[in-house]
Amino acid sequence: MSLAHDAQIAVRPAAVSQRPTRTWPEVNNPAAWIVAAILLIMPLIANGFFLIEIFASTLILGTIALSLMFLAGYGGMVSLMQLTIAGFSAYMVAVFGVSGNANISLGWPWWLAVPMALALATAFGTLGGALAVRTEGIYTIMITLAIGAAFYYFTNQNWAIFNGHTGINTVATPHFWGVNWRADIPFYYIVLAVAALCYFAVEYLSRAPFGLALQGVRDNPRRMAALGFNVNAHRVAAYAFASFVAALAGVLQVWNYRQISPGSVSVGACIDVLIIAVVGGITRPIGPFIGALIFVLLRTFALDFLVRLGLDGNRFRLLIGLGFLAIVFWSSDGVIGLWQRWRQRQRRGADSTGGGRSHG
Repeated sequence: MSLAHDAQIAVRPAAVSQRPTRTWPEVNNPAAWIVAAILLIMPLIANGFFLIEIFASTLILGTIALSLMFLAGYGGMVSLMQLTIAGFSAYMVAVFGVSGNANISLGWPWWLAVPMALALATAFGTLGGALAVRTEGIYTIMITLAIGAAFYYFTNQNWAIFNGHTGINTVATPHFWGVNWRADIPFYYIVLAVAALCYFAVEYLSRAPFGLALQGVRDNPRRMAALGFNVNAHRVAAYAFASFVAALAGVLQVWNYRQISPGSVSVGACIDVLIIAVVGGITRPIGPFIGALIFVLLRTFALDFLVRLGLDGNRFRLLIGLGFLAIVFWSSDGVIGLWQRWRQRQRRGADSTGGGRSHG
């Protein structure tokens, strides 16, 4: 009997958690095709502000939260250092690439700086994951949070590499084939392509042998170990994949703002990524993008709304917190869970109505 078959058996015990194993994306779902079409034609219907500040920012934050969702939803490991990994990748792009801080940046072309940044950020996240997998539950959260906090304070106080609290500004963005790829429309399509690739990669892994084994480790690590699986190796590999996804988003993040500073990797920002993933839905790859859209809309428009009311604009986080509490209270699976519950009620109502007519 193959290990893949053993993994499939291991994730189907009676004691399996309520988190369902997802199948391949629902290609026959009309709503999915409508959303895909809207995203593809978005530059035709949205101006530069909405295209970049709303939709591109949503896709970047959603990709970072997707890396957290992969670890938490399929591996049962809540990591608060995913934004730290993205920030590390962004810093490496600025350090190895070209920026306005010529005394810090090495001046490499982007096609050398980006692979180096991805490799180093993935290694950084993998090492952090190797430490975190030796613990469980709240201790995993605390270790990853400690890594994030340590990186924030290190970047804030280190001037030789990270330029202290000022950060690195005027980071160069790609220009090739006669195209400025940081222009609104080209950059939007780059972000959309990366987000889509990461989304489908997570969907694919969730039903591949590795993903099935990881879900078995999540639900019953002792049984998986008895079947011959290396539990810690699967968890570390999951951290490596999630780190690469977060690192990709970090590259897009530094190209988006053309600068990186310690404020981008603060502890509060790390927790925001967790909130995004939970609000959208921690068990499905689409959830982090839904949560990111809600977060970006609140961050963008609630700020102005509060200022017009004469209140401190920073209180938009209070609205996010209240929304987070309300969604978690009503649904353990975020907005996705609320939507599914509503759909189930609609189906039950339709079935009962149809049954009543049939009986009559």
